[in-house]
Amino acid sequence: MKNFDPIQIRKDFPIYSNIDQPFIYLDNAATTQRPSVVLNELNNYYTRFNANVHRAIYAIGEQATQAYENARQQVAKFIGADSSSIIFTKGTTESINLVAYAWARNNLSANDEILVTEMEHHSNLVPWQLAAKATGAKLKYIPLNDDGALDLDDPDQYFNNKTKFVAVIHQSNVLGTINPIKEIIKMAHHVGAKTLIDGAQWVPHGHTDLSNLNSDFYAFSGHKMLGPTGVGILYGKPEILDEMEPFQGGGEMIKSVTMDEATWNEIPYKFEAGTPNIAQAIGLGAAVQYINNLGLDNIHHHGEKLTKYALDKLNQINGLKIHGDQKERGPVISFEIENIHPQDLAQFLDQDGIAIRAGQHCTQPIMDKLGVFATSRASFYIYNTEDDIDTFCESIEKTASVFK
Repeated sequence: MKNFDPIQIRKDFPIYSNIDQPFIYLDNAATTQRPSVVLNELNNYYTRFNANVHRAIYAIGEQATQAYENARQQVAKFIGADSSSIIFTKGTTESINLVAYAWARNNLSANDEILVTEMEHHSNLVPWQLAAKATGAKLKYIPLNDDGALDLDDPDQYFNNKTKFVAVIHQSNVLGTINPIKEIIKMAHHVGAKTLIDGAQWVPHGHTDLSNLNSDFYAFSGHKMLGPTGVGILYGKPEILDEMEPFQGGGEMIKSVTMDEATWNEIPYKFEAGTPNIAQAIGLGAAVQYINNLGLDNIHHHGEKLTKYALDKLNQINGLKIHGDQKERGPVISFEIENIHPQDLAQFLDQDGIAIRAGQHCTQPIMDKLGVFATSRASFYIYNTEDDIDTFCESIEKTASVFK
């Protein structure tokens, strides 16, 4: 950790030098900031070799294709997968919808069950509601305990011979809970079910080895790990992707076309119809390289350190309640303060140059479980410091004094 210095890291992020007023960014679970190396790669593509990929027989077209495919290989290595298993999408949401449409609707039927959890982001819940409605399958869920952990004391009541698909978030975007994903995947496979893991919150903070995890599908987003918006990843086991029908039709995803029928390209191109998000994918490759240079162990340790420090400081504030009480948790904390609406708190903190999230965080079932309409949420990343947390807590106490 001796070379991991958040103050030095900030120098890599132009936003810290381009904002004149105080700036403490604590909304990293929603999206992270971008370092210069990522922004430079975007600019480099558009100004030096802007061309479509896989189609052009000229120099800059071949350069664009190579950069795009290099990014795919970087991502594959980053998560312990083969590059043919890596599909570029717009984000986690599109990745999950791809599976819900291209796999679930063609493989599920009445009497089958889809299993999710009560802590899912809407992106890993609504697509399965739609798939269940379209196929006649039944949607079931693993409930939350009061401490923010999944209720897995009796897994047989959720995993049975009717369970055909299991979709679970790796790390909660509200409670920070890190779920026992490997065990859940084993339970699912034991009853013959396929699995999808929503890794949007986990991948930026911890090692992901899909060769060891053995999930059938895994999804995450570029913009939560220093990359551009508009690019995400769907990993799928090659043998499953080969059997699936395409999600969209158009150019690139075809092998041959007549006026009556078409045949499909090999994976992963079968699922990348049309002109892909070339610049964004190349930018994501640069973000992966930047994270590798910092070291995921360093990033994970820094997140743990900040989370522990923030929990200690927040617990000293009168009238403040933290939701979730898991030791295995990511660097995100949701809380409420007596007599202060989360949106009011966020506005007051913004006056002090502090950015947090206020709302339901696309997790209305969690809000229902907690018995609240909304929460405040702070989330940390590589450029945050303990001083940020001190200032954050001081601003909360100052705001609380106004509402007394």
